[in-house]
Amino acid sequence: MPAFARIALTTCLLGLTAAALAAEFEAGPYLEQNCSRCHGTDVYTRENRRVNSFPALQAQVARCDANLGTKLFPEDLELLVDHLNTNYYKFDN
Repeated sequence: MPAFARIALTTCLLGLTAAALAAEFEAGPYLEQNCSRCHGTDVYTRENRRVNSFPALQAQVARCDANLGTKLFPEDLELLVDHLNTNYYKFDN
């Protein structure tokens, strides 16, 4: 195979690999598939909820991740916390 063809093929394969690795984490579908195994959205909106601050929300999401064994990347945990805060908790952070 000519050098030019090898370079072109390598570039294409690296591009496909990078695209696969950059698959975007989506918090909404993640919540539906994982978090709803243990509870519904009422846990986020009830008056006597356990989570009463942004740091407490971060800690609770990390505990849930550990309990489920999902091993989310730190940036995905952050996206999940931000999604929950934006849609349910509305804490200042």
